Amino acid sequence: MASSPQKSPSSPKSPTPKSPSSRKKDDSFLGKLGGTLARRKKAKEVSELQEEGINAINLPLSPSHYELDPEDTMLEENEVRTMVDPNSKNDRKLQELMKVLIDWINDVLVGERIIVKDLAEDLYDGQVLQKLFEKLEGEKLNVAEVTQSEIAQKQKLQTVLERINDSLKVSTRSIRWNVDSVHAKSIVAILHLLVALSQHFRAPIRLPDHVSIQVVVVQKREGILQSRQIQEEITERDAFDTLFDHAPDKLNVVKKTLITFVNKHLNKLNLEVSELDTQFADGVYLVLLMGLLEGYFVPLYNFFLTPENFDQKVHNVSFSFELMQDGGLERPKPRPEDIVNCDLKSTLRVLYNLFTRYRNIE
Repeated sequence: MASSPQKSPSSPKSPTPKSPSSRKKDDSFLGKLGGTLARRKKAKEVSELQEEGINAINLPLSPSHYELDPEDTMLEENEVRTMVDPNSKNDRKLQELMKVLIDWINDVLVGERIIVKDLAEDLYDGQVLQKLFEKLEGEKLNVAEVTQSEIAQKQKLQTVLERINDSLKVSTRSIRWNVDSVHAKSIVAILHLLVALSQHFRAPIRLPDHVSIQVVVVQKREGILQSRQIQEEITERDAFDTLFDHAPDKLNVVKKTLITFVNKHLNKLNLEVSELDTQFADGVYLVLLMGLLEGYFVPLYNFFLTPENFDQKVHNVSFSFELMQDGGLERPKPRPEDIVNCDLKSTLRVLYNLFTRYRNIE
């Protein structure tokens, strides 16, 4: 974002050599007045310097110098609107992510004679999203095939997104997209949605790590448009990604360490694990482990001791995440569905957080 024009301290003019007659007046009234003016000038310079410092601190909320689309300037008082910084669109990793997702969608829809070239332009009306989800989920959605009016498009998009959200089983707080943002061709919302779909359905693609977008947030305050920039993270990468890709020998060491750690506590209930990805998938051992680590008994009515379906397993894992938060841990980054789907990397992330916090507990 372009920075706001800031005042810089006034540069003092070079002193003019005094004439003999003027030097005689130094002790006169004018000389004293000159000293007063010099002090006032110095105070003004200090004040301007302080103001410059304050402006630097408040720069993110300074009046906007970002080139806005005319439609984006039509805001009500205190209304907020977000848009992608045009410079961010040229980021190499962002371009790579969009290409990977476009290629994936086109591979999935190859039999539908649909070719996606631009994610925002081709997905905003719900038509491609409908076909993509139907292929991935293997079910037919009860929506109109072709819609022309904006109202009809949003109604269709609402139905498609509701079904997608049900399938992804994401909490309302975790959803980073909605009808308005997708229909408005928000690339941030569309990327969040596609990344979630690709991860949930285990797409055979590799998403570039650490992809983020610079987003400009514009708000009208007292009739003036103000803007600030935030970094919107789309994909991330951690130590376990590196272990899986480049250090499988070290990964085995980590797995053995975690198995030793969890068995040290589960053995108290005559339980033992040998396969981290499968034996924690129903959430039962995670719930029991949290009770052991925190030193309390978990009432059996709070979870399913013998879960019979996917939803019950997700409930158990979600409940164990709540217990972790109650114990002072941050909510795990993996989704409960990832654990239930036996995603080893996600399970290791959760267990390693427990190991880091409770490894000295007997």
